[in-house]
Amino acid sequence: MTMPAFRPLVFHKRAALAGALLLHLFAPSSFAQTGGACIPVAERTTEFGCFVHAEQHLAPLPDEAVFWHIDRFANRAAAEAARERNGTVVEILGQVWLFTIAEKTWRASSGEHVADVGPLERPAAKELMATYMEGDFKPGMQSTVHRHPGTEAWFVLSGAQCLETPHGKQMGRPGGQPVIVAPGEPMLLTGVGTERAHWLVLILMDASMPRGLPADDWTPKGVCEAAAS
Repeated sequence: MTMPAFRPLVFHKRAALAGALLLHLFAPSSFAQTGGACIPVAERTTEFGCFVHAEQHLAPLPDEAVFWHIDRFANRAAAEAARERNGTVVEILGQVWLFTIAEKTWRASSGEHVADVGPLERPAAKELMATYMEGDFKPGMQSTVHRHPGTEAWFVLSGAQCLETPHGKQMGRPGGQPVIVAPGEPMLLTGVGTERAHWLVLILMDASMPRGLPADDWTPKGVCEAAAS
């Protein structure tokens, strides 16, 4: 089976525009050393922030509901051997992960199956792309209000997060329900609790669009403030 080309962070004109727009997404006080942007992990110079690990242009997806499958491997060679259609191998937090967008019943041929995150709403687009990121927050870190041209999903590995949208709040913790936001929905993300937090992030997005945009048309009610204290 021929798999679509995988380009681990080939940043072109569209990505450059995304980077410029993402300068608005995170408060400079939280991400001073990254300029406030979600930056390529190769340019990481600070512990805390948002770091882009891979962009995968996807082959056509099945008609049924799709999920983000998260599998962990002992080494990169084993993960690459198990990679199938719409699979991406990344290394985050010293561990090797295989991320795959597929139907719920899909399973990797080897490795440790960690989670199925979904179902994921697909944005209307000629071509879809999976952008995979790492979040590393300390308690009290907060994004500005923003939205994405696709579904965003988080899988929390440690610590806790609180996400506010017009529909209320979602809490993300290890072992809890994954946090998922529909395409175009405005949001405010806050690191909460007392522990440093790490999470894996997916944006299933329109490949022709910038990764994120400010959402100045919505004002949060601050429902995550109590959880952050």
